[in-house]
Amino acid sequence: MTDSFRTLYPEIEPYASGHLDVGDGHVIYWERSGTPGAKPAVFLHGGPGGGFSPSHRRLFDPKLYDVTLFDQRGCGQSTPHAELNANSTWHLVDDIERLREMAGVEKWQVFGGSWGSTLALAYAEKFPQRVSELIVRGIYTLTKAELDWYYQFGVSEMFPDKWKRFIAPIPPEERHEMMLAYNRRLTHEDKAVRIAAAKAWSLWEGETITLLPEPSTSDKFGEDEFAHAFARIENHFFVNAGWMEEGQLLRDAHKLTGIPGVIVHGRYDMPCPAKYAWTLHKAWPEAEFYLVEGAGHAYSEPGILDRLIYATDKFAGKTG
Repeated sequence: MTDSFRTLYPEIEPYASGHLDVGDGHVIYWERSGTPGAKPAVFLHGGPGGGFSPSHRRLFDPKLYDVTLFDQRGCGQSTPHAELNANSTWHLVDDIERLREMAGVEKWQVFGGSWGSTLALAYAEKFPQRVSELIVRGIYTLTKAELDWYYQFGVSEMFPDKWKRFIAPIPPEERHEMMLAYNRRLTHEDKAVRIAAAKAWSLWEGETITLLPEPSTSDKFGEDEFAHAFARIENHFFVNAGWMEEGQLLRDAHKLTGIPGVIVHGRYDMPCPAKYAWTLHKAWPEAEFYLVEGAGHAYSEPGILDRLIYATDKFAGKTG
C-alpha cells in the first residue's frame, strides 16, 4: 500500500433523478451520477434503513462510471417513510433488478458496504449473470452469531459506556432478548415511544462503527427522522434474520464463481467481526481480499476508503 491514501473524487451532482413505483405502496428515490453511458454500477447503502449520502457518489471516477444510487424502501427520500410492510431483503433484491432494467444495462458493477454488502451478496447470488464485478466492504452475513455479537454480548464488552445507554430503555427482565425488546418499542402505536427507542438503537450503531470517535459520521444517528426509519427498518430486518436461512450467504458463495471481486474489511470492525469477511474470502477465493489494519467499520476510514477507490478504479481500467 502506498504512503498516500486514495480519497473521494470531487463533489458531484446527479445528472438525473426520479422516483420509481416498485409496487406494494412503495416508491423509491433514485439518481444517476457520472457520465451517461459510461461503465454501469449500482451503489447499495447500509442500515438497512440508512439511505445514501451525496459523498457516496464520490466513490467512483465520474468520467468512467455511470452510477445508480437509490434509497431502499422506507428510508431517505423513498416513501412511505419508515414503512415495514413489503420491506424485506428479497423485495430489495427485486428493486435492484427493476433499476437495472430501467438503466437499460445487461449487467453492472455492484458495490455495497455493511448491510449493503449483505444485500450485494444476496443479489449477486440470485442474479450472478447480472453482476460484472462485486465490491463489498464491512462484510455482514446476518447469522445469529453476528447479530448476538452486536446486540446481545460481544461489542458490549468493548463499549461498556455506550452499551449502558443502549440497554437503559429496556427493563432488566427483557434484556435477554434485546432485539425483540426494541422491536416492541419500535413498532409501538405511540410515535414518541418509537422515536425514543429509535434514537437509542441508532446511536449505539453510530458511535461504534468507527475506530476513533467521528462526530461527522455519528451525529445524524441522533436525528429523530433519520433514527426513526433507520432503527425501525434495521430492527425489522434483523429480528427476521433477513428472511434468509442461517448461513445462507456463505453457503451459496459458490454462486459468485466467475465474478471478479474485491472484499475490504477493517481489522477492528466492531459491528461486523472480521471472521466473516475472512470466511467469505475462503469461500470466494478469486476475489481480492484486504483486511485493513488500524481501521474499524466505516467506509470513511482512510485505509478502507483507499482500498474502495482502488477497487472502483481497477475495474474501470485505471492503473497506478
